[in-house]
Amino acid sequence: MRKLFFTYLLFVCAVTMVSAQEKVVQNRPYTDLRPFHFGILVGTHLQDIEFDNIGPQLVTNADGTQVEKLITCDQDRWDPGFTVGVLGEARLHKHFSLRVAPSLYFGNRHLTFHNFSDQTEDGKPQEQRQDMKTIYLSAPIDLIFSAERFNNHRPYLMAGIMPMLNLSGKDEDIIKLKRYDFFVEVGIGCDFYLPFFKFRPELKFTYSLTNALDTDHTKNLKDRNMMMYSNSVNRAQTKIIALTLYFE
Repeated sequence: MRKLFFTYLLFVCAVTMVSAQEKVVQNRPYTDLRPFHFGILVGTHLQDIEFDNIGPQLVTNADGTQVEKLITCDQDRWDPGFTVGVLGEARLHKHFSLRVAPSLYFGNRHLTFHNFSDQTEDGKPQEQRQDMKTIYLSAPIDLIFSAERFNNHRPYLMAGIMPMLNLSGKDEDIIKLKRYDFFVEVGIGCDFYLPFFKFRPELKFTYSLTNALDTDHTKNLKDRNMMMYSNSVNRAQTKIIALTLYFE
């Protein structure tokens, strides 16, 4: 995640240095006057999930006895992925535009369950791990506020909503996410006007507004030993930091 911030910080510094230069001949001077245009996008992103752990729980053994277990779940790092998609953007005003960008988000999350009630020989909590592959189909709708164009660049701010369709998940997974999720997103970017197209790098932050956890998934688990891990959380909210490159 730090590398992503440092990369964008260098980008902002470069824009600032260019801003101090004298005016030059503008590339594609009428491109922002188009009422509607299309483009493509590629990028990288980091995914994380915030889990609400339920704390101590009663687990029923095979002989019918009950014991108390304390298990926690966590995604112990921001996991990277990549994004591809297309976009359509409509001009609303000199400084405002509306963008729709259907995209696919590919990633893989690493989840770790810590069983504090059952310890290893060296006294550490037993661990159970899950690799959760994720494929999201998204359709973000963003409102873009752009500053005045100077030479061949134009910074902007954006905000919007992003419904997502989860195309991944298996019945044998310990934890499974719902099929649908809903995000809010904010970001910054800059338009660079090149001779043949407009290039737009953008950094945005997205946060889920709903509980993404499929709480009914535990009933479908065939391995009863995994049920206590699946029941250890009752809520999950997804976060994504995305660096996207648009070509328009």
